[in-house]
Amino acid sequence: MAMRVGVILSGCGFKDGSEIHEAVSILIALDRRGATITCMAPDEPQSEVQNHFTGQKEAYARNILHESARIARGRIVDLAGVRAADLDALIFPGGYGAAKNLCDFAFKGDQCRVREDVRRLLLEMHRAGKPIGLACIAPVMAAAVFGSAGLSPQLTIGTDAGTAGAINAMGAVHHPTGPADIHVDEKNRLVTTPCYMNDVGPWIVYQGADRMVEAVLKMAGGGSR
Repeated sequence: MAMRVGVILSGCGFKDGSEIHEAVSILIALDRRGATITCMAPDEPQSEVQNHFTGQKEAYARNILHESARIARGRIVDLAGVRAADLDALIFPGGYGAAKNLCDFAFKGDQCRVREDVRRLLLEMHRAGKPIGLACIAPVMAAAVFGSAGLSPQLTIGTDAGTAGAINAMGAVHHPTGPADIHVDEKNRLVTTPCYMNDVGPWIVYQGADRMVEAVLKMAGGGSR
């Protein structure tokens, strides 16, 4: 039976939403292994909107779900309606949207709070023993949710000292890794990879995403192909 994998998106574009290369790499890696993918996002306004050409903030509003639908080709659901019972695994691409729209790490660092619907699903997955994959900056959400619960999650965002320090301050344990490597926390059923936390190109990003997906599906019982 195909693994049912949820992919939580946070908009479209790395400055204010999901990092597109990471999201697409994850979707390709899942599709290559025959997973049944459910893309989802909060049906709420983005915390801010940035012009990806000029880098400047824009005054108008954008909706996280509507923007994420660009990546999902319109096949996406509201995160609020998804439960752990609907999934075998859950994966988060990175991008500033993960740190601005799914939580407020970009603004508050190790004092950040995770959106309640994201927090709920993370805790539901953890209680059910179902694996969670997080790429790039997204592991800070696992640090905030599981670290505050005293679960000492083992995570990586690569080698960025500032972000690693914030992860440790939130009650998690950071493990340095290479740009295309992963870290597996068997106890908490977490798989993390740095992706664009490093100064790399799309091929390195894809390799890390692919390894993360492979490990998540293996943990979920899907093995490899």
